[in-house]
Amino acid sequence: MDINFKNEDGYLKIEYIIGFFFLLRLIGITNAPLEIAHNWRQVTGLMVARNFLEVDPTFWFPRVDETNGLTGIIGMEFPLLNYLHYLISLAFDYQHWYGRLINLLVSSIGIYFFYKLIKDKLNRKTAFFSTIFLLGSIWFIYSRKMMPDTFSMSLGFIGLYYCMLYLKNFKAKNYTLFFSFILLAFLSKISAVVCIVGIPFLMNDVQSKKSRILVISGTGVALFICYLWYFSWNPHLSEVYGSWYNSGTNIPSGISALLDNVPETLKRFYFSSFQSYIAFIVLVVSIISIVIRKQYQMLMFIIATLFLFGLYMAKSGSIFYIHSYYIIPIVPVFAIAIGHFITSIKNSYIAFSIVSLFLIESMANQQHDLFTKETEQYKLTLEKIASDHIGDKELIAINGNGNPQELYLSHRKGFVLNNEDLLNETKIKSIIEKGCKYLIVNIHTYNQILNYKVIYRNKDYLIYELED
Repeated sequence: MDINFKNEDGYLKIEYIIGFFFLLRLIGITNAPLEIAHNWRQVTGLMVARNFLEVDPTFWFPRVDETNGLTGIIGMEFPLLNYLHYLISLAFDYQHWYGRLINLLVSSIGIYFFYKLIKDKLNRKTAFFSTIFLLGSIWFIYSRKMMPDTFSMSLGFIGLYYCMLYLKNFKAKNYTLFFSFILLAFLSKISAVVCIVGIPFLMNDVQSKKSRILVISGTGVALFICYLWYFSWNPHLSEVYGSWYNSGTNIPSGISALLDNVPETLKRFYFSSFQSYIAFIVLVVSIISIVIRKQYQMLMFIIATLFLFGLYMAKSGSIFYIHSYYIIPIVPVFAIAIGHFITSIKNSYIAFSIVSLFLIESMANQQHDLFTKETEQYKLTLEKIASDHIGDKELIAINGNGNPQELYLSHRKGFVLNNEDLLNETKIKSIIEKGCKYLIVNIHTYNQILNYKVIYRNKDYLIYELED
């Protein structure tokens, strides 16, 4: 049987390219969350998945290990990714890397639907180049982390594809799939709401008025349910169970925060988006080309998405430029603009040279995230150390300095302290009153001896027993 690896344009079929990138990102897929980039964000999600398995599987009450003496129930994104992790753990026992693999699978499928969507709406070549730029962008790394950012957007791509099919054939199955996936996308992370910009561009006057009204109505219902989860249920959880909830900031304050650090805000666009200066240069040229060639529909699509994304940036405030992954929702639109431009280049040598140079640069800037540093491996001893000296139900504190990574790795619940808290008698007394009995100190980040009973010490950690 002959296998045709190339499409009608003579390019390697996109399925094989997506498959290659899938296999490439399997490197280190079983690594513990020790990589430097946002390990704290991953362990928060991992805590929720593990607590579904070990504490309470009630979907509506996600909880973390940083309980601060309470239940640990928090307001967060709709925990679909975490619950899928939990369901797999029911069958195969808990492993931290299940979340990575789920995200990688869903994101890879989502990128294939991204390709299909552009191919049907624009053309095959634009879809091909757009998909390659998206694969090599910041999506390369974040689609293999236990984080819902590319996961949610991928669900959105699937929803948009079935929206397009429904508008073509009015089949109830396609409408159901559109509504289900677009709703799950919005809920899994609110930033996926930028997908709604694509819906008007899927509509035209040939379609029935009824089908367009149903699509708009379904989108409205999905947005309303999303609003209830993020702005009603989550604040309720925060109020009742006493955990913080990040609902963003008000728009004027957010804009002010972004203007206070313009260099970092701009860096999210010119570097973080594609992990490549080459890609940003091509993006600027692409937009200029769209303006010069008066391709108004493409220009309006970009402007509309940037406007909605700008509101998301303003609502996020300083968090936007502090965390590079906040740029993820707009990157697919940038990839489409670039793909549209690359397609217009008549010389295929030049076109593929641009693509090759981009991939070389972006992969060079991201490959380190496939591995973990040897200097971080000592943290994996924490669970064994804790098990030998601390009961599994005892509350602990650890000097994570805002990062719950080591609390998660200890497989205990309790408090995350800053180094300055360790000498604050009032702070220590307050956690003791809330039931904390042990203090674990990472010697690499704090090497002073405290005036508490030492029950364990090695070159990495000290464990103190706290007493009233």
